[in-house]
Amino acid sequence: MTGHKTTSQRGLSLIRQFEGLRLAAYQDMVGVWTIGYGHTGPDVTPGLAITQQRAEQLLINDLAQFERGVNDLVTVQINQNQFDALVSFAYNLGVSALQKSTLLRLLNAGSYK
Repeated sequence: MTGHKTTSQRGLSLIRQFEGLRLAAYQDMVGVWTIGYGHTGPDVTPGLAITQQRAEQLLINDLAQFERGVNDLVTVQINQNQFDALVSFAYNLGVSALQKSTLLRLLNAGSYK
C-alpha cells in the first residue's frame, strides 16, 4: 500500500458504535479490565472512572498502533472505507489476529470480495 492512511471520522464513528462507551472500568467477557471505547492496559484498574473526553483521547491514542498495523500489513491498494474497516477489525481483535487472518491473506492476494 502506498502512503500512510489514518482513520476517517466515519471510521471513528464505526469503532465507537461497535465498541460502545463505558466510563467505569469493567471486566470484558474474558476478564480483561476495560474502559472507554474498549481501552485495555495496566492503567485500567477496578474502580477507575473517566470522562467522555478522556475516553475519546484514549481511543485516538490507541488507534495509532492499529493504523500502523494495517498500514504495515496491507500490501495492495485499498480505499478509505476498506482501511477503516480493517482498523476496526484490528482494534477489536488485535493486529496479530489480522496478521493471521484469511481476510488479510485474500486481500493481499487481490481478492477484494
